Amino acid sequence: MRLLGRNKKSGNKKHDPICLVPKDEKIGTRPKKNEMKTKLCSVIFILFSMTLLAQNKMISPPNLQKGDTIAIVATARKNIDDNLQPAIKWLKNWGLNVKIGTTIGLDFNQLAGTDEQRAADFQAQMDNPNIKAIWCVRGGYGTVRMLDLLDFTAFKKNPKWIVGFSDVTVLHNHLNTMGFKSIHGIMPISSKSTELAKETLRIALFGEPLRYDIVPHSMNRFGKGSGELVGGNLSILYSVLGSKSAINCDNKILFIEDLDEYLYHIDRMLINLKRCGCLEQLNGIVVGSMTKMKDNEIPWGKNALEIIDDIAKTYKIPVVYNFPSGHIADNRALILGNSISLQVNEKGSVVVFE
Repeated sequence: MRLLGRNKKSGNKKHDPICLVPKDEKIGTRPKKNEMKTKLCSVIFILFSMTLLAQNKMISPPNLQKGDTIAIVATARKNIDDNLQPAIKWLKNWGLNVKIGTTIGLDFNQLAGTDEQRAADFQAQMDNPNIKAIWCVRGGYGTVRMLDLLDFTAFKKNPKWIVGFSDVTVLHNHLNTMGFKSIHGIMPISSKSTELAKETLRIALFGEPLRYDIVPHSMNRFGKGSGELVGGNLSILYSVLGSKSAINCDNKILFIEDLDEYLYHIDRMLINLKRCGCLEQLNGIVVGSMTKMKDNEIPWGKNALEIIDDIAKTYKIPVVYNFPSGHIADNRALILGNSISLQVNEKGSVVVFE
C-alpha cells in the first residue's frame, strides 16, 4: 500500500484526506470521492469496534488457589448467631484460610453495624492484598447504604472475587459497571445448600470449567444466544435503575430471581425494566427461582413465571425458566460479567461459561 496526498490538478489549496491505494493501482486512476469516503468510513468503523471491544472486556479476578484467604463480612443484615462453622469447614476442606470480618456479630437494629462500620470492614478486606475473595454473610437490606462510602482504587489494582446473592446484587451490578466479574452464589449462612450448590461455588472460585445442563421446562422459549451474563435479584435490579450502579443490558443475557414479593410488584418491576430499554437488546433471559410469591385478596391473575413470559415472549429470544439459582437450597453459582452461550430446546437447556 502507498500513501496518496492531494491531487495537484485539483487546484484546491486544501489537502484532500490521505487515503490508502493498492500497489497495483495507478496514481492517475485515483478512486472516486465516494469510494474514498466508503474506505475511510470502513477503517474508522473497524478501529472503533476494536476499541469498543477492548473497553467492554470484563476483568476476571485471579482464581483462588489452595492456601489463599477468604474474608467473611456483613454488608447488610446483622449476623449475631454462631452459625458460620459449617461454612468455615467447607472453605478449609477446599484448602482455604478464613478471616472473619469485624461486622460479624455487630448489632445495630436490623443491620450489622452502622453504614460506616460495614463500609470500613468491606474496605479493609478490599485493601488487604492477602485477602483473595470477599464472601458476604447474608442478604436482607443495607448494602446500598454503604456503597458510596467505598473507595475501589485498591480493588481496581488488585481485584478479588466478591461473592453472594440477594441484596449483594447491588455490589454485582456496581462492579459490572466498573468492568469486573463477580460470583452470584450461596452465602456462609446457607447451611441447607445442596452439595451441588457448594461444589459449583468452589468451581467458580477456583476457575474450573463451569457448565449447566438443565431439564426442560414447559414454558421455555427455544433458541440460541450468547453474551455477557448480568443481573441478579429482580428487586435490587429495579431499585438501582437510574443510578450509577445500573447495568447496561444491551447484547447481554439477563438473569433474574426474587423472593417474597407480591405478584403485581413483579409485573411492575418488569414493566419498568421494559420501559427503561433494559429488555430491548437482550440476547436471552435466564429465570431463576421466584420463591414465596404473594398475592392480594383480589388475585393478580398470573403467577410469577406467567408474568415474566407475558413480557419475554415479545422479544423472540431464548428464555430458560426454573434455572436452579436464587433463594433455594440448590442455588448454583453464576459468574456475572462472564460470557456464556445459551441453548434452549425440547431436550432442555445448556449454559456454558466461556
